[in-house]
Amino acid sequence: MVATTFTNICGINIQVDRKEIKNLHLAVYPPIGDVRIAAPTNTTEDNIRLAVIDKLGWIKKQKLRFKQQLRQSKRRCISGECHYFLGEPYRLKVVNHDGKPQMKALKSGELRMLIAADADQNAREKLLANWYRQQLRDLIPILVAKWQPIVGIEINECRIRKMKTKWGSCNIEGRRVWLNLELVKKPRACIDYIFLHELTHLIHRCHDESFKKMLKKFMPDWQVHHKALNTSALVHDTWDKT
Repeated sequence: MVATTFTNICGINIQVDRKEIKNLHLAVYPPIGDVRIAAPTNTTEDNIRLAVIDKLGWIKKQKLRFKQQLRQSKRRCISGECHYFLGEPYRLKVVNHDGKPQMKALKSGELRMLIAADADQNAREKLLANWYRQQLRDLIPILVAKWQPIVGIEINECRIRKMKTKWGSCNIEGRRVWLNLELVKKPRACIDYIFLHELTHLIHRCHDESFKKMLKKFMPDWQVHHKALNTSALVHDTWDKT
């Protein structure tokens, strides 16, 4: 059970989630540097204020980093646009097509969209998004087969969703993992890293030293992929969390 409140400390708006955990955790999230605190249910307002003040310099630095981070320009799904797939740039070519709409990623670096001549931008965007979702969905059994034996844990389900502030998430009790749809545009190694990250959370809930030690054991260069994701251009869209 999570009890959420909002407060302002030193001019910074903060979301506070009180739940059944042992330690307080503070994080700053993209795309605009939202500050959130996960705190044990009995944490006082004074302790939360002290935690924020102690990390004030770091919080401001992270908020500035997100403010300065590159943003992708608005995509209109027209010929000539650059779209990414598994870390590689593809040039979109929209082709008039009377049959069933479809997408094809060609080895030449062309992303071909076959769709009716009168299809509007919403239809083109939906076709591309559905194609991206299917590509990531096809990767899930591969990720599961690769990483479950390594970590030594099995999940009940892995789903895809649009997420505004996270690359992935998990439900420890239900042994479920969610992947951000945007991951399909990133290099395969980054996708592996996020899936492994969430699997590791099923064993270690927090980002403590035990969590990092296990992550490093399974993926020694995890920090490289972590940095690559957190410094890549932010998507133009403003998504809901679900």
